Amino acid sequence: MGRTGTTRRRALMVTGAVATGLAGALSGCSDGSPARGRAPSATGGGAETGAALRKRLAAASGEVRDRYDATIARHPALAARLTDLRTSVAAHATALGAEASAPGAASADAPASVGGPLRVPADSKAALRALAAAERRAADAHTAALADAEPELARLLASMAAAGAAHAYLLTSGDA
Repeated sequence: MGRTGTTRRRALMVTGAVATGLAGALSGCSDGSPARGRAPSATGGGAETGAALRKRLAAASGEVRDRYDATIARHPALAARLTDLRTSVAAHATALGAEASAPGAASADAPASVGGPLRVPADSKAALRALAAAERRAADAHTAALADAEPELARLLASMAAAGAAHAYLLTSGDA
C-alpha cells in the first residue's frame, strides 16, 4: 500500500537532482572570470549586458506568473494547488526586476507579458500541462542564460531553473 501522487520527499529529491546538475554548469565560472573559450563582452559593460539579460528573463518569468493567474481565474478549483507555486514564480520575476503583480490579476484571456493573449485550456488537466510547459520554457531560458550571466546572477538563475523544473514536475505528476 504505497502512497500515490507527489510527496514532499519526492519533490525535494527532484529539486536536488536538478540543482546538482546545474551546479556542474556553474563550477567553472563562479570566480567571476570569463568562461573558457568565451571572450569578455564586446561592449565592455557587463552591467549593461546583465541588465538586458535580467529584463528578458524577468519578462519570461512574468509571463509564467501571469499564466498562473489566468489558470487560477479559469479553474478556481486548482487555486489551492497552484497558489504556492505562483507565489514562488512571482518572487522570481520580482527578483529579476519585473513589476510585481497581485495574485489573480490576470484573467484567462488577459494579455501576456510577452506575446499574445493567454489561452487557458478549458480542461483542468490540459491547463496544468500548459503551465508545466511554460515552467519548462522559463527554466530552459534561465539555464541557457547561465553562460552569459555574471556569477551572482548565474547563481540566481540556476536556482530559478531548478525551481522551475521542480514546478513542472509537480504540475504533471500524480493525479495531474
